[in-house]
Amino acid sequence: MRVQSLTLAAAGAALLAPATLPVPAVSYAASGDRHRITADDLLARVQDCDQVSKGRYRSDAGTAATVPVCGTPQAVFWKADLDIDCDGQVTAHCNHGADPSFSAATAFQQSNGRQLNAERLPYVVVPGPSGRWNHRASGVRGGAVAAVIYKDRVQYAVVGDTGPRDIIGEASYATAKALGVNPDPRVGGIPTGVTYIVFKDSAIKPIEDQAAAEAEGERLAALFTGID
Repeated sequence: MRVQSLTLAAAGAALLAPATLPVPAVSYAASGDRHRITADDLLARVQDCDQVSKGRYRSDAGTAATVPVCGTPQAVFWKADLDIDCDGQVTAHCNHGADPSFSAATAFQQSNGRQLNAERLPYVVVPGPSGRWNHRASGVRGGAVAAVIYKDRVQYAVVGDTGPRDIIGEASYATAKALGVNPDPRVGGIPTGVTYIVFKDSAIKPIEDQAAAEAEGERLAALFTGID
């Protein structure tokens, strides 16, 4: 679990992303996207917030709690920053040397029992259950399908980890890279402008099946937006 400061996140925007990883390319509307549902389609459905959390979340440690979790009959969503989660399997860019906050465990595991691979698998982090909000009560569990939106890009992901009970706005190295955000766990991320939509009662099994997450994400996004 990485708690990224706003200062580091801003600084990271100026750095170049690391070398290309073996993660499927993400397409988006501005360049002939294979995703039929665009960022604008999804954002149009989350303009208004029906708050389901009993309180609000901090985007980073030491900041004001300003981020509510909102809900619709089909999904929950929040608008926050994107801090880099590099936890799980040790890889070239996710390890103790690259990330001082590195943890070798994720809240949810692959079908073979191994921890998730943050460098390869797009996943999002939800806050740990608390009196503020319990994601399980909203139909959100490990492997739930999420759409993460930044500017005109949409990346489908799974819920793969949990974080502090009072902080929200975090996704894996692979998610950040796919969205065009600097994925460096020390100075990467982005301080604002990211929307997370998690579809209720959805699940990808096995959790590491990224192709299934993409296909199911597109199907659920079409239902969510009402686009046939």
